[in-house]
Amino acid sequence: MRDANDSDGLTVGQVSARLGVTVRALHHWDEIGLARPSLRTAAGYRLYTAGDLGRLHRIVVYREIGLGLDGIRTVLDDSTADVTGALRAQRAQVAERIDRLRQLGAGLDRMIDAHERGLLLTVEQQATIFGPRWNPDWPAEARQRYGDTTQWRQYAERSASRDPAEWQAVADAVAGLDRALGDAMDAGVTPGSPEANQLVERHREVFASYFPLTREMQVCLGRMYEADPGFAAHYDGIRPGLATWFRRIVDAGARAHGIDPDTATWQ
Repeated sequence: MRDANDSDGLTVGQVSARLGVTVRALHHWDEIGLARPSLRTAAGYRLYTAGDLGRLHRIVVYREIGLGLDGIRTVLDDSTADVTGALRAQRAQVAERIDRLRQLGAGLDRMIDAHERGLLLTVEQQATIFGPRWNPDWPAEARQRYGDTTQWRQYAERSASRDPAEWQAVADAVAGLDRALGDAMDAGVTPGSPEANQLVERHREVFASYFPLTREMQVCLGRMYEADPGFAAHYDGIRPGLATWFRRIVDAGARAHGIDPDTATWQ
């Protein structure tokens, strides 16, 4: 490497600006012998010639298509290297990454839709899965009411990854629980009994299909099921008085775990 005047070449900073690479990268390529400047000033500063710049252009191109530094060195310096083969292999890797990114994009689209809509099913699918009494406006109403809550975000995450068959399994689990609650009430199961407490735990497990449900949150739900006309009509349509009975077994189950139902909050 011979000494030169500043006018004989480009400085590291000038090359960095021209090629859009960092000074640190240029220094690293120099250190590993991938792209060394041909000149230095008397003060020891690197200067890149036109030939150096041409090699750097090629390095930048190969780096942008994903070749590693060792692969770039081979392509540039090994006269026996199968350059076309190396580029084809890199093209295959790029195609795989593109496919993964497309899948990621589709997943993001579903997640966005789930956060905005809640339920990613057509009206026909909803009627088939949830039955003729299902109102397709309910998801939008729930989004309006609960869209800013942590539970809505958790529900949306589950919804985004769930297909119609999985929603059918959720609906079947809910229907099975409703039948079990009605049968238990008919059988005279009392709040606080082992049978009632098992049903309370089953309710929490089934509800976890939507979002995690703490015992205090379950108490709040029990009160809402009893007080809200829509929910009360659903449960009392299974068995008259079921909404109140369900609230009572939830309260008793909470007390068994040291929770005062009268002070329970949504947490």
